[in-house]
Amino acid sequence: MHYVIRTGWLRGRNRPYGGRQKAVLLSPLIVTVLITGLAFSTPREIAFSRLLPAAPALAAAMWPVLPTVLLGAFCLLIMIGLSFVYADLGTPYTAAAIIAVTLAAAYASHLRLQREETLFQVRLVADAAQKVLLRPLPFRMQDVEIEALYLAAQEQARIGGDFYEAADTPYGVRLLIGDVRGKGLSAVGAAAAVINSFRENAYDQPDLRSIIHRLEMSIARYSAGIVARDRLEHFATALIAEIPYGSGQVRVLNCGHPPLLLVRRGKVHVVEPTTASTPLNLATLLGDDYYVETVPFGPGDHMLLYTDGVTETRDHTGEFFPLADWMGRHTTAPPRELLGRLHRDLLHYSGGRLDDDIAALAVRYRHAPGEDHFA
Repeated sequence: MHYVIRTGWLRGRNRPYGGRQKAVLLSPLIVTVLITGLAFSTPREIAFSRLLPAAPALAAAMWPVLPTVLLGAFCLLIMIGLSFVYADLGTPYTAAAIIAVTLAAAYASHLRLQREETLFQVRLVADAAQKVLLRPLPFRMQDVEIEALYLAAQEQARIGGDFYEAADTPYGVRLLIGDVRGKGLSAVGAAAAVINSFRENAYDQPDLRSIIHRLEMSIARYSAGIVARDRLEHFATALIAEIPYGSGQVRVLNCGHPPLLLVRRGKVHVVEPTTASTPLNLATLLGDDYYVETVPFGPGDHMLLYTDGVTETRDHTGEFFPLADWMGRHTTAPPRELLGRLHRDLLHYSGGRLDDDIAALAVRYRHAPGEDHFA
């Protein structure tokens, strides 16, 4: 089962206030009752009744049109009732204010509902786009288990420039993770161009260098079609890993991306590239030199691929999240549990606020049936 967590996940149109929903929605009525009680229990000179127009004005922010109008009518009846108890309250002026505010509140409520409907539809489209961009990954490919994590930095965010993908190919399991440098919809478009190119070429290209060349061509073509002043912003770091079936190793091509973490025999290894490879869409400036590393990866081993939003998460003192040390304390956790702990600990470390989007892939090479797990 695919494991995606997002802080901005759609909670529903009628639940914007969490557990305080009922109290907030009833607040216009509570204000009405409070003002009415004060108006009846205090001397006429204080004239709390003049505050009654505030109730329908507050209702416009959270109620539909008809309840807002009914509340205004209720306030008007209260004002008329007060005029029989206290004389010289200026009832005509307050009543006129209630009517005017109620009409304005009803119109404001109508406009708010229209905006909410539009925002709701936009969010549905964004969620659909997110599912296309970061589609669910299979839980297992041959003997390789995979789980994915995505965390949006902003509460209302749906999609961003971080991306990942996995493919079960004739050459083995191929994994992709990356991060487009840039902002806005053009960054999302660049990420989509890279992912779609990987999905198409991962099954056909015989080696990782060939795939990277295709990804480079795709993001370059995409960048050529956008506004000229934005082109230099849109380059991407990327890491491709290939796990050939039965080989006992993993091949890694790292294009300026944070190094993957490999857990082998209970020890954490940071797989730094011995020679740097050019990030995507910078080949014309830095050359198209790409280098593949090969490291052991067998049954029982784990890998963590991630974007820099993980390691650049800061605590209240400004210290970066110590991912390698953290990984050393979770060397036996299965992929889903590992990402669940990572999600929890990142939010705790940052005080609940992330400054960048986060994507991660947890990969485990399963033991063969009957194999000694402690060999």
